Amino acid sequence: MQNFWQKLPKPFLALSPMVGVTDLPFRLTCRKYGADLVYTEMIMVQALAHKNKKTMELAAVDKKEMPIVLQLGGNDPELFYKASKIAAEEIRPSGLDLNFGCPAKKVAGHGSGVALLRDLNRSREIIQAAIEGAQGLPVSLKTRTQIKTEDKGKTITSLDLLEKIKDLPLAAVMIHGRSFEAPWIEEVDYGYIRKVRELYNGILIANGGIDSPMKAKQVLKLTRADGLAIGHGVYGQPWIFNQVKQYLKTGRYDDLPWDEKRKIAIEHAKLAFRIKGEHGLIELRKQLLWYVKGLPNATGYRSQLVQLKTVKEIKKALMGIKPN
Repeated sequence: MQNFWQKLPKPFLALSPMVGVTDLPFRLTCRKYGADLVYTEMIMVQALAHKNKKTMELAAVDKKEMPIVLQLGGNDPELFYKASKIAAEEIRPSGLDLNFGCPAKKVAGHGSGVALLRDLNRSREIIQAAIEGAQGLPVSLKTRTQIKTEDKGKTITSLDLLEKIKDLPLAAVMIHGRSFEAPWIEEVDYGYIRKVRELYNGILIANGGIDSPMKAKQVLKLTRADGLAIGHGVYGQPWIFNQVKQYLKTGRYDDLPWDEKRKIAIEHAKLAFRIKGEHGLIELRKQLLWYVKGLPNATGYRSQLVQLKTVKEIKKALMGIKPN
């Protein structure tokens, strides 16, 4: 059965899953400005399997954002099966993604995320259970380069995982080119992603350190990936997807003037309020800070933006910013 992965343009551009960032308003914004594919925040299977009300709301998707991949996290095969089944029957995203990459202590410290690499047998059970529960929805996974065993005696790589599950019908694999031990500070190992490309025949997505159109082109050349997933590089610039596409096609891209950026930020605020109410605007505050990053007197603007409570206040504050 053909699925949306085969229909994506190559190279395609995805919004990487990020907890506390990739909510529905932000996903819709990124889709509008060039993302070919978006991911939800990580949804924990133990909550979804029991249909926790807040979790079901967090996992909700919109037809306007299709294709949308719902990402699942956890460490119990049975719960992955139940959560995948609920996602397929009730939430109906375009696909599911399994989180084998999160390095956060509260996730990896409990044996989930990238820590799953330490138990390849359990990892296989989880992936197989998710595929069975998904009822035909394509299942992908996101992971990192490697992790050391808890006694630091051995290094286990994501290539070890791919070898363990090579007979399972995974739709795609996203590799973040850093290890668990240095999740954000070390240089991204694009050479490792290229090695995965040489050994893995499925759809491969490169992730990590992509923050400009020039870097995107460089990463595609270094990795030969089928697509790129942009994470932190999208902070304050959801239009980066269109800029990357323009640069790949023409060798140049348009840098948006502040009034255009301001317009997008206000659109984002209106979406957040329409979808999530006042709480959505409170959650949006950190993103408003990203929108003004780099502007003259950005520090002064930030102290004002973190106090705003309504769309009207946000619009007034942003309209009052005159960078030139």
